Amino acid sequence: DDLGYNDLSCYGSEKLRTPQLDKLASEGVRLTSFYAGNAVCTPSRMALLTGAYPKRVGWPGGVLGYKIDWKQGLAPQALTIAEVFKGAGYATGISGKWHLGDGEGMQPMKQGFDSALYIKSSNNQTTKLWRGEELVADPFDNRRLTEQFSAEAIRFIQANRENPFFLYLPFTAPHFPAQAHPDWKGKSANAAYGDVVEELDHRVGEILKTLESEKLDRKTIVVFLSDNGPEKGQRKWASAKPFRGLKWTTLEGGTRVPCIVRWPGVIQAKRESDELTTAIDLLPTLAHACGIDLKRVSKASPKIDGVNVWDTLIGKKGTTHARTNLLYWNGWAKLEAIRDGDWKLFLTKVDGVPGSESAPVLIHLKEDPTEQTDLAAKHPDRVKAMQTLAKQIAADIDANSLPLGGE
Repeated sequence: DDLGYNDLSCYGSEKLRTPQLDKLASEGVRLTSFYAGNAVCTPSRMALLTGAYPKRVGWPGGVLGYKIDWKQGLAPQALTIAEVFKGAGYATGISGKWHLGDGEGMQPMKQGFDSALYIKSSNNQTTKLWRGEELVADPFDNRRLTEQFSAEAIRFIQANRENPFFLYLPFTAPHFPAQAHPDWKGKSANAAYGDVVEELDHRVGEILKTLESEKLDRKTIVVFLSDNGPEKGQRKWASAKPFRGLKWTTLEGGTRVPCIVRWPGVIQAKRESDELTTAIDLLPTLAHACGIDLKRVSKASPKIDGVNVWDTLIGKKGTTHARTNLLYWNGWAKLEAIRDGDWKLFLTKVDGVPGSESAPVLIHLKEDPTEQTDLAAKHPDRVKAMQTLAKQIAADIDANSLPLGGE
């Protein structure tokens, strides 16, 4: 939650030590052009769980409790990845932050999860920890949430070691307030933020060791990612280098995040991919990898915007990468940019992008990752084509979407 692109040592951090996640990356594929579902938490989770752009499931901007009313959330009609896997016979569990609604039909147990240990919103918005519909702590100890969510994940894995399972583990760390676990306090070189990230790394290592001890590591696909870029109030410690921009923004630092995927024996170790990939691709990709035909899933849902990128993850020769473009909304649901291949076009005025107040700004991301040089005047045909493509995709979303759930 709010982990920046540069906050793992395998993504270039010189301040933070993340040996467990570095090892995970060395055992699988590290994605360097991976985008979270949005630049802020509620819509990012909507995208991850539904495989759809958040606007397609009614997101109006903001997050639950901040522009979105507490009575609203992800519509019960929206098909979630948990429901897809549950329908295929998998045990399903969540341990972590929900932030997708608490109204009728919007809790985790109503959206496909068999078991749930969770907080209903961000760790700065609530003091309550729930197991299913039972309140188990009020207040919870923010310093120990990572430990508790990891312990629950391990319990879930051990309880389901004889069955296929889908585990969703949305850690709250390092979302503000970053408060170090007593055993990690003062251990990092990056204040409490660093302590929290380094504990998170350790807990991931405990989960990976559990998979190994239960002889499940070679049967299990592990995906690690962040929900958006660094929070403004944490920018002294968090980093999205080499990219500019923070959480809420459509600059690269707002949504380009770490993503590591491991499946020993299937995904080749020590691989890196710079292909354009996003959180909405995970549902169709993981369903394909597990032999689930999404065309046979009957629950009413909007169109899935994600594409199956499995061939890219496994490094299959002679295949074309399935994703070619991506739309960017800022945290207030304003469509601000589109990426097509290595090109990014800012469609409207964007803070921090000089010239965008008067005309579209065209960036070549590979040559200009900090988004400083406008090439629109040199490539007018490309600008026009990208504007047209963005309008077409946005129009399809407007015409084929669900309303937000709740009152």
